[in-house]
Amino acid sequence: MYLNNKILVGKTKNNEELSILLDKANRHGLITGASGSGKTITLKVMAESFSDAGVPVFLADVKGDLGGTAQIGEESENITSRLEALKIKDFEYKSFPVRFWDIFGQYGHPIRTSLDSVGPEILSMMLGLSEAQEGVLAIVYKIAQDNGWKLDDTKDLRLLLQYVGDNKNDFITKYGNITTQSVGVIQRCLLTLENQGADKFFGQPELDINDFVSLDTNGKGTINILHAVELFQSPDLYASFLLWLLTSLFNKMPEVGDLDKPKIVFFFDEAHLLFNGMPTYRLKQITQVVKLIRSRGIGLYFISQSPTDIPDEVIAQLGNRVQHTLRAYTPNELRTVKVAADAFRTNPKFDTKEAILALGTGEALISFQNANGEPEVVEKATILPPQSKMGTLDDISRNKVINSSSLIGKYDEQIERDSAYEELDKMIKEKIAAEEEERKAMEEAKEAEKAAKAAEKDKKEAEREAEKKKREAEKAKKNSIQYKLGKKVANKTADKLINKGLNTIFKNIFK
Repeated sequence: MYLNNKILVGKTKNNEELSILLDKANRHGLITGASGSGKTITLKVMAESFSDAGVPVFLADVKGDLGGTAQIGEESENITSRLEALKIKDFEYKSFPVRFWDIFGQYGHPIRTSLDSVGPEILSMMLGLSEAQEGVLAIVYKIAQDNGWKLDDTKDLRLLLQYVGDNKNDFITKYGNITTQSVGVIQRCLLTLENQGADKFFGQPELDINDFVSLDTNGKGTINILHAVELFQSPDLYASFLLWLLTSLFNKMPEVGDLDKPKIVFFFDEAHLLFNGMPTYRLKQITQVVKLIRSRGIGLYFISQSPTDIPDEVIAQLGNRVQHTLRAYTPNELRTVKVAADAFRTNPKFDTKEAILALGTGEALISFQNANGEPEVVEKATILPPQSKMGTLDDISRNKVINSSSLIGKYDEQIERDSAYEELDKMIKEKIAAEEEERKAMEEAKEAEKAAKAAEKDKKEAEREAEKKKREAEKAKKNSIQYKLGKKVANKTADKLINKGLNTIFKNIFK
């Protein structure tokens, strides 16, 4: 509840108000507690109050029960009794300016970004890549950048991966080692991500982060609600999406220093998913972002079951804390309670650890920063009820809110522009066509060479045949001459023998 330029969150039994000072709201915050302890109500009360203060809000609705923020709250016995206990008389049931978002485009305006904007580091988280595989992906991104190939969506990256894998030897000397195995793993992980619906997240037109930072005609901050029921079923994608939002805010919002109130407040529900398995070097980067993003006028509020879900380096940057009850039945759970208790500035009136275990639903331990930026002594308090409707929003009412938005039509249709896919596809087709022409030319040359060889062979065969016939003719001729000569010699010899024989006969007769 926004009251006296403060975000009133709860009250003590002594009717002491526990409020977030607007100029300290960008010192970030933490809401923790077991399931069913009232974290969502606390989030809702804060979001409504920031909206009334003219501060836009972004939050992820992982259970689908925050849509009622767009409708006027309804009086109930529980709310009435709580207001009486808190001695609040000027409570007003009302609705708030809400804008619905959904990366799948079903329950809100689509949220898209290009793979270029996501970058290889966050995409590696989405894909669950190893350090070596992330290195290969970084090389692929660098190749695209150096060649001016825009990476808009998954088909751009898929074709680029194929191209780089097929021609890795052309890139290894300049960019480093690229293994076929790593390219194959990235392709498979990319397919899995597409099956989770990420192909709808990557593309054009890209989200303008400034569309989150808007006020309605009455000066109230817009409450941007991301419908994350389906998205939350893919924890890696959900966490990576939040990380992308965080880094996009940091990179795109200008530095403004300390303001009277934040430009926007972001609530990150199920924040433990953001840090699960995060390598040390990346955690350092995120911690640095959390430290510096306050100078952009942005407040970050992490919501999780236990403070131990958030790394110590990040916890140290969260100045406004709300701790709902924790349940402890094992030594590990008791240690968690002790960690939660030790994070507060001690109140001598009660034992913080015991108080955490004894809190009822809707109760919490609260410590916000004072005007000097110091954490106040922890107090036990009852959280205020929300002013808007509790629970889900029916589809007809949701569509009415969506269709009345000033952003209707801006992101509805996905735009295809010439990017890496079109350029690579054209280049590959031209290369294939050139290779086909070269292949045909080589085949024609081979056929011509083959024909020439065949002609040469036929020519030589004809020459050999002619030579053979020539030799046969000469031989026949020669044989004919020899036959005639032989016959003449034979005839002379016969004549000589006949004459010789006749002479002998005559000599004997006349002897």
